[in-house]
This record gives sequence, C-alpha cells and structure tokens, in this order.
Amino acid sequence: QVQLVESGGGLVQVGGSLRLSCAVSGIRFSIYHMGWYRQAPGKQRELVATITSGEDINYAESVKGRFSISRDNAKNTVYLQMNRVESEDTAVYYCKAFFSGIGYWGQGTQVTVSS
Repeated sequence: QVQLVESGGGLVQVGGSLRLSCAVSGIRFSIYHMGWYRQAPGKQRELVATITSGEDINYAESVKGRFSISRDNAKNTVYLQMNRVESEDTAVYYCKAFFSGIGYWGQGTQVTVSS
C-alpha cells in the first residue's frame, strides 16, 4: 500500500519559516520524482516545486528564492523549506510521487500565514 504522509503545516506569521515533510512508503522512493503542490481556497491546485530522482529541481516563480525542496532517499522523505512566507502562501500543501505515468498523492497539510 502506497502512503504519502505530509506533516509540518500550521500557522505562521508573514516573514516566518516553516518546514514541511512528506514521508513515503510502499514504493521504491529513490526512483520516483517528487513534487510539492498547493491549493488555496477557490483556486486550482498549482505546482510549488519538484525534485527528480536525479535531484534536478524546479520551482514556481512565486516561490523562487524563498522555498527550497530537498529529499532524503535514506529516509524516504521529501521536504519543503518555506522561508519569508507571504499571505499568498496560505493553502493546503500536497506532496506527489510520480514516475513513468504513475502518480500518488498525499492527503495534504494546511499552511496558514497570518499578517
């Protein structure tokens, strides 16, 4: 059974930092590309950042220079370090594992940025 479990969400003030984690089980984590996505109320889910199995990284323009994605294959975990958060970063954050046309999603973790 494939499981992706996000954690680390919560309430943070504008300008603050938060670190999200996504623990993965049930797949061969090291060969999967991983991504963080987010969905704000009334909006479509959007890409935040991705990291390939070879650790090539891509960021949405809105988070470049503020967020950092990383992975630890020994722990089957992907991280999203969120720095200098803005009110627009408020959303449910989801991690996704994808490989060769197959994708798995986590259940999401809420991030709320207060001003």
